[in-house]
Amino acid sequence: MSSIHAEITNLNPEDMFLLANHKPAKFDYPIHFHSDYEINLVMNVSGKRIIGDSVENFKEFDLVLTGSNLPHAWKAPFNSNNHIINIKFQAEILESWILSKRLFLPVREMLERSSRGILFSEETIQGMRGRFIKLSQSQGFSSALEFMSILYDLATSQKQRVLASTNYSSLSVVKTSQSRRISIICQYINQNYHREITLKEIGELVNMSESAISHFFKKRTSRNFITYLNDVRIGNASRLLEETTRSISDIAYSCGFNNLSNFNHTFKKYRNQTPKEYRNDIQNVITKY
Repeated sequence: MSSIHAEITNLNPEDMFLLANHKPAKFDYPIHFHSDYEINLVMNVSGKRIIGDSVENFKEFDLVLTGSNLPHAWKAPFNSNNHIINIKFQAEILESWILSKRLFLPVREMLERSSRGILFSEETIQGMRGRFIKLSQSQGFSSALEFMSILYDLATSQKQRVLASTNYSSLSVVKTSQSRRISIICQYINQNYHREITLKEIGELVNMSESAISHFFKKRTSRNFITYLNDVRIGNASRLLEETTRSISDIAYSCGFNNLSNFNHTFKKYRNQTPKEYRNDIQNVITKY
């Protein structure tokens, strides 16, 4: 589980959804999870798909909806025709007033099933891929309407298949809700990631020794303390690289890294790109609605 990264996405509360259009696409992103829902349309390549405890091969086209905090990744060789359209939207949509209405019941049920990942049929892909491409080129209020229409048509499509095993959701990588202490620790890290945080400090926060808190944290979250701290730091750094013009060194120090070299090394380990490469790419790939 140490190779699974927690990702903090670039969605803000005022964003309806985020669309990333990767062409050509690289399939070198590690297995990761995040709180947002995600739709991935993979085109013109064959490879391996990992969703929870499901590992399968796919050919040429693949369309999957992953639920909140479900680990996932696609692995495939690089070629100039690779194309991925990726749509992320926040888990809070499930609690929105519109999804409580009868007409949206299929969408609500689909999102609830997506905790194990949903694979859509080849027929659905052929009917939807043109709409995904069109959505990636659209702007304004009509984009929101088309997004909701896509969700509904996916929800009512035929031959859907759930991917992860029946009991996978009970074995979730994310166990923070099971422990009041873990919740306190995670909240503390999220508020103080910009400075040095030690295990001793965390232990004192919840009245545990350094060795005890280290073992406890890994048992509850399936990640060690440093991995989680870096997840939070890199996630916030990624957001600043996208949304601001602040210098890379300024972002590094403001996210808790004590030198630029360490930031560059850690960022590349997580994103398979340098911070500069990530900033340049993100401006050409991602659109928020």
